Amino acid sequence: MPTPKESTADLILHPVRMRVLQLLGTGRHYTAQQLAEALPDVPSATLYRHLNKLLSGNLLEVVSQRQVRGAQEKTYALRGGSASVDPQELASASREDHMRYFTTFLASLMADFERYLQGESFDLVQDQVGYRTLPLNLSKAEFLQFAQALQEAVRPFIGLPDSPERTIRHFSTVVIPSPAASNPQEA
Repeated sequence: MPTPKESTADLILHPVRMRVLQLLGTGRHYTAQQLAEALPDVPSATLYRHLNKLLSGNLLEVVSQRQVRGAQEKTYALRGGSASVDPQELASASREDHMRYFTTFLASLMADFERYLQGESFDLVQDQVGYRTLPLNLSKAEFLQFAQALQEAVRPFIGLPDSPERTIRHFSTVVIPSPAASNPQEA
């Protein structure tokens, strides 16, 4: 379990740890060396420190070990196949905690997009990159139906194995209700 001063949300919502968890969230297992190759901008010492935090927080597990040049090479996987914050933990978080979590999430998303733009070439149309905000006027029941349909649509594509024709694509969602004052039905 996480240390008393560091919640699961704090463990997950760190820029480097989020990137490690995103890679492992594909269902693939990685050694530290493979993670270092996938995250070339993260210094090795930093990567190992964050791997140890994720291990001690029970978010990762070592699925195999082998001897390589006098050292034990560990292969890591997500414990239970995914890393998420317990709804009770989220419910008990303060406003300041939520703002910090959301800011970290957005900063991570922005850093991912910046790395994409800094690549050798980029073509948003060819790479099928998109971002937008769609206002949906939904009742609570309709929103629940929408959320369930979205979850069912995404589920078959989570954890597909690596292959030469597949690219890891980050699919992020943010759902925020408009303030009641801006909703004419509730004013």
